[in-house]
Amino acid sequence: MASAGGIAAVIASKTKTKKKHFVAQKVKLFRASDPLLSVLMWGVNHSINELSHVQIPIMLMPDDFKAYSKIKVDNHLFNKENMPSHFKFKEYCPLVFRNLRERFGIDDQDFSCTIFTMFFNHFYLVACFEAQGRSGARFHTSYDKRYVIKTISSEDVAEMHNILKKYHQFIVECHGNTLLPQFLGMYRLTVDGDETYMIVTRNVFSHRLSVYKKYDLKGSTVAREASDKEKAKELPTYKDNDFINDGQKIHIDGENKKMFLEKLRKDVEFLAQLKLMDYSLLVGIHDVERAEQEEVESEDNEVEEEGESDGGGIGTPPDSPSNTLDSNKPLCPGEFDPSIDVYAIKSNEGAPRKEVYFMAIIDILQHYDAKKKAAHAAKTVKHGAGAEISTVNPEQYSKRFYDFITTILS
Repeated sequence: MASAGGIAAVIASKTKTKKKHFVAQKVKLFRASDPLLSVLMWGVNHSINELSHVQIPIMLMPDDFKAYSKIKVDNHLFNKENMPSHFKFKEYCPLVFRNLRERFGIDDQDFSCTIFTMFFNHFYLVACFEAQGRSGARFHTSYDKRYVIKTISSEDVAEMHNILKKYHQFIVECHGNTLLPQFLGMYRLTVDGDETYMIVTRNVFSHRLSVYKKYDLKGSTVAREASDKEKAKELPTYKDNDFINDGQKIHIDGENKKMFLEKLRKDVEFLAQLKLMDYSLLVGIHDVERAEQEEVESEDNEVEEEGESDGGGIGTPPDSPSNTLDSNKPLCPGEFDPSIDVYAIKSNEGAPRKEVYFMAIIDILQHYDAKKKAAHAAKTVKHGAGAEISTVNPEQYSKRFYDFITTILS
């Protein structure tokens, strides 16, 4: 029986120089406004189909953490409105990420279907360009809002390769029960000679419960306020000082608090061991009563407008993953499926408001290198040795981060 590394090598060698020639591709299957998204949809679907023919290995081998699959497509018959004629698609460590998806309870065919119907057509476009971070990274969400697709740098890809083996081992040991990002796939897309790297993770927030306020918390107080530009957004990302000044607290019961802090402790210890820092706790807050009120108002508006409708309204595609998710079982206001909304915790009975919190660690790929050490020295000179600057060594960062999070839980 071939080893996992051998299988992965076969995948890599099999697709490395293969060219696909399609016959009369006239059907408009892809409707992403960005050709990169069309290539991503096509590539993930192709990759999952290829993997379905590969026997699942008993255990992963060292070579699996270096392997890749790669395909080059040259096809002049593609409808250029929907799909580039020439592109390359590369998936990193396909067997490793397949194993991670399995450990996170994500079925490969479901994953492929969700990404493939991500942009079912231009009417059902959801967050094609949802946000852009300070680094210029672009964020997209899948149609059903379960997955986030983010552009990353080549340095991030290198860092992922550096930590992937230990990350996988950690996920195995904790049985996928973690606040860390759930990495589900990493890809390189080449269109018109330009290379773009993308990584797919599970969405921290819910596919059905709206977030009304969100915070990015690092446990630092220096320059940790949302800018006026950020505050002008529809859903701003507030920071540590905003959280403190708002008098915000996370009201969860004793059992949930104990489990949450235990996961957090193990996660930050792991990140410190890997010399990673500058990560954040992303917190999203769903207000149950507000959501109920908005739903009532929405239903009232629909009744009023019903007589004016010409029957041409746009509904949910019948075969969309979102429709399947919502039909699994009826959920009351503020309720969620913990197998899907894995980062969700309900507020306790004595909370001022009935809320649901979504909390996870994000942006973990920053290594404490020479550049970060220099930044630490410069900020220390500027703000003083006792200042709570964000750029500190990983051990100090993890302790301060954990200590701060413990203070916000009520």
